[in-house]
Amino acid sequence: MEQQTSLRTNLQLGIYRVIDPFVKLLIKVGLTPNIVTSIGFLLNVGVAVIFIIGAEEGNRGDLTYVGWAGALILFAGLFDMLDGQVARLGNMKSTFGALYDSVLDRYSELIMFLGICYYLVGHHYFLSSIFAFIALIGSMMVSYVRARAEGLGVECKGGLMQRPERVITLGFFAMMCGVASLYIGGNYKLYIPGIKFHVFETMSIFTFPIVFLAISTNVTAFNRLMDAKKSLEQQGR
Repeated sequence: MEQQTSLRTNLQLGIYRVIDPFVKLLIKVGLTPNIVTSIGFLLNVGVAVIFIIGAEEGNRGDLTYVGWAGALILFAGLFDMLDGQVARLGNMKSTFGALYDSVLDRYSELIMFLGICYYLVGHHYFLSSIFAFIALIGSMMVSYVRARAEGLGVECKGGLMQRPERVITLGFFAMMCGVASLYIGGNYKLYIPGIKFHVFETMSIFTFPIVFLAISTNVTAFNRLMDAKKSLEQQGR
């Protein structure tokens, strides 16, 4: 766990070194952390809009909407890091800003999953839509367990699938799904001799990671709950 946390911290520091010049530019033009947070939220609304348009106007084999939505997920995720850095480098930290960031992060994730579920249902990926909803539940519980534990005075930040990991997983594989469809086609299916149904299709590049998220987010939430329980027991509470 400590090794995982150290690796994650070092990766974040490396990313901060890359984006800090851009952060300083944002501060110079007068953007506040709350404005940056709001931009990130609006971009996630755009993600949902792309998925919804893809469900309404696209066909099952046209995965370009998924690809563009994935690219926007990653771009919007960048603003999750920018707002914190703008606050730190610009000396604009505030308690309300931290609350505002957390609230809009939750709204952003809910709206993004709304778009994903709408797209999957619209193109009859019903099983995948169920897993997407389970992933949404797990994502919210990861954040809730931490918030509730910290409200009780217990630090609870561990686990594999924190928000940055969820954003990168969804964004990267959605984008790769769209890119792959340009080369192998959106309707590609892989069959194994003797099995009547396909075991893989182009859309699986996006839906398999959703299944992984459905499992891993809920495991992370449960592990956080057990860690909080252990800490409370050590405190005699």
